This record gives sequence, structure tokens and C-alpha cells, in this order.
Amino acid sequence: MPEQSNDYRVVVFGAGGVGKSSLVLRFVKGTFRESYIPTIEDTYRQVITCNKNICTLQITDTTGSHQFPAMQRLSISKGHAFILVYSSTSRQSLEELRPIWEVIREIKGNEEEFPIMLVGNKCDESEAREVQSAMGEGQAKAWKCNFMETSAKTNHNVKELFQELLNMEKNRNMSLQLDGKKNKSQKGTRKIKEKCLLM
Repeated sequence: MPEQSNDYRVVVFGAGGVGKSSLVLRFVKGTFRESYIPTIEDTYRQVITCNKNICTLQITDTTGSHQFPAMQRLSISKGHAFILVYSSTSRQSLEELRPIWEVIREIKGNEEEFPIMLVGNKCDESEAREVQSAMGEGQAKAWKCNFMETSAKTNHNVKELFQELLNMEKNRNMSLQLDGKKNKSQKGTRKIKEKCLLM
């Protein structure tokens, strides 16, 4: 089990070209690039406050290829939470997540509660869709994880994805402050007082 530290480590897995880097870059930097550049492994950090302490949200963007199983296992063993990304336009990309999910279960064990989010990215490409929402939801249910559809391109559900992942954490009380949501519900602001906020 990863040691409790000031880092909260989120690991992003998925096949090549599903938009893992695009999701992470959209969240961390607010940018989107049209061209595809394969990743070996990149780590991004965001400073958040947690119960008045400073801690770091560390996001590891992994390779889409299966050439680095040792790196994959190390990322899993150090990770606190996991995002499994497939493309809504590729049924195969959803099927390719199964071995990764199995390795996570093998390394983390079944009894340990740790957040996993199954993410159908590219939900804006409705013409090319191969995986319907219901299929993604069904897979998430089978794997006992949460489900969300996103679009890094249109920035749909990107911050919400990371917010939801932090909400799933049972051992720490964490939260991102979503920019557009502050005014909508003042009720929510009271809850956030003791949680982690994005700085």
C-alpha cells in the first residue's frame, strides 16, 4: 500500500491514441493539441491544499504501448487512484483496458478500497462512436469502478473527472474547486472548507 504522504498520485492508463495526454494537459494546462505525440511516461503536478496542509496532486501519464510492463507495475504499486481511458470511437481500446485492470487488482488486492474511474474520452465524436455510454457503464459496473464520458477537445467533464476521482478517496478528504461552479451552489462551499482545494 502506498505510504500516506503529501503526494496524492493518480495514474492514467489506456491504449495509444485514446487521449490520455490530451485529458491530462487539458486539466493541468488548459490546452489541447490536435497532433498525436506518443508518450513514454510524463508526470504533471498540481498544488492543492488539504485540511490546511499543502500537498501535491501528481498525475502520471503512462505509455499506450505494452512495451514497458515493469514501469506499468511500478506506477500501479505507487498509485493512489487510477483513470482507465478508452476512446468512445474504438471498442478495441475498451477491451485493451482489461489486462491493465487485472494487474491493478493483482497488485492492489481486492480488499483495498482505491478509486478507479473508467473514462470514455472523445465523446464529442458522435459520428464515429463505437462504444455507447451504456456499454461503458456496464463495464464500469462489472469492474466495480465509477464511469464518466469526457472530451479533452471540448473540455467536457475534464475537471469534473478529477473532482470525482478525489471524491472517491476514502482515507483523505480532498476536493478541487471547480471554477464555474462556485456561484451555482453556495451550499457546496460550506462542505469544501475542510477539503483540498486546487490553488
